[in-house]
Amino acid sequence: MTRREALVRVTTASLSAAVVLAAIVVYSQSSAGYTLANRGSQFSRIAVIGDSYTTGTDEGGEGPQSWTSRAWLLLASQGAKVAADVAAEGGAGYGIRGNQGSLFEDLTTRAVDRDDALVVFFGSRNDQPVDMQQYPGLVGDTFQIARRAAPKAKFLVIGPPWPTADPPPEVFALRDSLRAQAKTVGAVFIDPLAERWFVGRPDLIGPDGVHPTDAGHAYMAEKIAPLIRSQLAIPL
Repeated sequence: MTRREALVRVTTASLSAAVVLAAIVVYSQSSAGYTLANRGSQFSRIAVIGDSYTTGTDEGGEGPQSWTSRAWLLLASQGAKVAADVAAEGGAGYGIRGNQGSLFEDLTTRAVDRDDALVVFFGSRNDQPVDMQQYPGLVGDTFQIARRAAPKAKFLVIGPPWPTADPPPEVFALRDSLRAQAKTVGAVFIDPLAERWFVGRPDLIGPDGVHPTDAGHAYMAEKIAPLIRSQLAIPL
């Protein structure tokens, strides 16, 4: 299965859905990314840090089908002025390096900007092998890097998802530790395990039993776009 790092910069303000869709097809594996337009102060700037649930895979969610691309379209359709930097890498986590060698810490350094209003962290189930004595420090260090880079940003931390009702104990332990660390930095924490995001919805997960399909990414966009809107206090 091919997984890849994506760093995408998309401005959705005052654009038709067709223009936004055309723009977000473009992905770059370099840290330079892709810039659609000048991101002026009228935009709410956000950064997203994630793993293969954000990059998309052969199972679904690649390019314009990713939850991020779909979320920007949803926000644009509601008149939200958003500019987003997405840094995500398959296999990555707070303590596990991804298939391009990055930790969430590295992705945070690439994506988070001092003018960001919101930083979104999503994942990661990839951290299961990490020593749980070290995990809080790894998460905390990542959050502190984001805080120094974007001192005025709000944090939205989404825990690791699981496609069935019986995640292994290690995933619950990751969730609990991540929630505690999120609390220490005043972040809003969202728990896909408690909310049973994918439970009973086999149509949302690909044949590998792990990664979301295109429908799964559309589902995540519908879940996450309102969370982003609420943190940015964008009126309907």
